[in-house]
Amino acid sequence: MKASVVEKVGGQFITEEVILDSPLDLEVLLDVQASGLCHSDLHVAHDGYGNSFPAVLGHEVAGVVKEVGKQVTEFKVGDHVVGCLIQFCGHCEACLSGHTYRCLHKEETLRLPNTKPRITRPDGSVVYQGMGLGGFAEQALVHQNQLVKVPKEVPFSRACILGCGTITGAGAMINTAKIRPGNTVAVIGLGGVGLNAISGARIAGATTIIAIDLQPNKLALAKKFGATHTIHSGEVDAVAAVHEITQGGVDAAFEIIGLKPTAQQALAMAKEGGGAYLIGLQKPGRLLEIDGSPELIFSQKKLQGVWMGSSNFKYDIPMYAKLYLEGRLNLDDLISQEIHIDQVQASYDELEKGAIARSIITAF
Repeated sequence: MKASVVEKVGGQFITEEVILDSPLDLEVLLDVQASGLCHSDLHVAHDGYGNSFPAVLGHEVAGVVKEVGKQVTEFKVGDHVVGCLIQFCGHCEACLSGHTYRCLHKEETLRLPNTKPRITRPDGSVVYQGMGLGGFAEQALVHQNQLVKVPKEVPFSRACILGCGTITGAGAMINTAKIRPGNTVAVIGLGGVGLNAISGARIAGATTIIAIDLQPNKLALAKKFGATHTIHSGEVDAVAAVHEITQGGVDAAFEIIGLKPTAQQALAMAKEGGGAYLIGLQKPGRLLEIDGSPELIFSQKKLQGVWMGSSNFKYDIPMYAKLYLEGRLNLDDLISQEIHIDQVQASYDELEKGAIARSIITAF
């Protein structure tokens, strides 16, 4: 099959032919129909984050079940499915308490070290499968615990976004920060995750939803997702502007970019008793400095890292799919372009310039 492979940390995405094994036990083979280019895969390609290489990355994947392992009970051939990078065993303390995104035995969704690799090159050498999915490919071989069925009425190009962009952005609002009707929020960074966060705030009933970015086109786009106010952070002091709009700061500020200055801005935007939620991946080893003066204690602000929107994706993804079909969740305007698998590197180059939200591989 064709796959977009990153040879090493700092390498580029290059299409090549690789070999995918047949499904074993609890594995599901799917024909990939759409795969989203999330910024997180670019972070992994640039900085590694502990992943092995060469690797097939790609974790926003939607497709059709082609074959299932002998122990698979949840899926059948022909099902439309979405993959998610949340890997969970289903029996550890975290899973049993409903926090599958904190699973203590993620490795149980992968093959054992002494088992044949899922992906190899024609010479037999191993190609690692990023996050248990490897969605930048014509097919994917995935443990059933990383897949969920979605209605066939949802287009694949929209469905794939549900697996990361939506559950991370909207989930941060609904699950992590527990935004309620009447709350005020600010979102820094309006890529795919940021725009989904705006959607989540609207669904949760936030009355003031402030979208912040450097790109005028993204600020205009944010209004389609429910933003009530926009701030061009290159033209004004974003923190001061948020305080002026809200008369004291927001209940929750969300940093989606993964930069030290914007993470500090998020904390400064939160009102007394409010919180800053860090979603964007910071570079390994980067230290965030926080003023530890009594003012931090007196203000009672919270600072929290967010992983995958604190989502139980087996429940949340079908819920978001239903909201999309009802016209209550905007996925259509997230898609900047549909591309061929050979265009992954070029599309990521465009993404780094900050002008587009999501590119989706739909042709191989």
